[in-house]
Amino acid sequence: MEEILALVDARLRTALGEPDARAAVTFLGTDRFEVLRFRDSEGGTDVVRYVTLGMSGQPMADPSALLADPVGGPRAELVLSVRAGLADTDQVLRPLAVLAASPQVEGVVVAPGGSLDLGEPLWPGAPFHSVLVGEPGGLVPDLDLDPPLEPVRFLPLLPMTPNEAAWKRVRGARELEERWLAHGTDLRDPLRRSVALD
Repeated sequence: MEEILALVDARLRTALGEPDARAAVTFLGTDRFEVLRFRDSEGGTDVVRYVTLGMSGQPMADPSALLADPVGGPRAELVLSVRAGLADTDQVLRPLAVLAASPQVEGVVVAPGGSLDLGEPLWPGAPFHSVLVGEPGGLVPDLDLDPPLEPVRFLPLLPMTPNEAAWKRVRGARELEERWLAHGTDLRDPLRRSVALD
């Protein structure tokens, strides 16, 4: 596990540069999780990226399986990108660690198109209580591991308002993403309102 996490850490540094902060969180009965913070300038706007480190140390197990496979199964880390300086987004560290621990704690398999719900704001005053899991392979390329281990995928998290989360449950992830695209929604805006859903 430590060898895998060292490779993941190196991949993150190659893709995003050096983190300017990192925090560790441990939950009872789970491994240790870290959240790394990276800063980036994108089109003249500062973007801060929060990335988990620790989730990929163990494969995610199918909750319906009688026995968890200790080797096979998908591996992932979570990536949240927001515009810097608009909200107290550094308070997202513990909620992100909670989401990263969900495969170990709840037997959840985190995959693109799925939702993760915290039941509380992602950070104080945030209009988002849940996230949509996006497709990997964009910001941080997949990290191939020696077979039979599956690659580590870096899954972007797209914050959803409660209305968007409810709409997504009924209409599906693809339709919500199309709605965001059609309205030019800035998914990195930590203060954005819900997209029009009528």
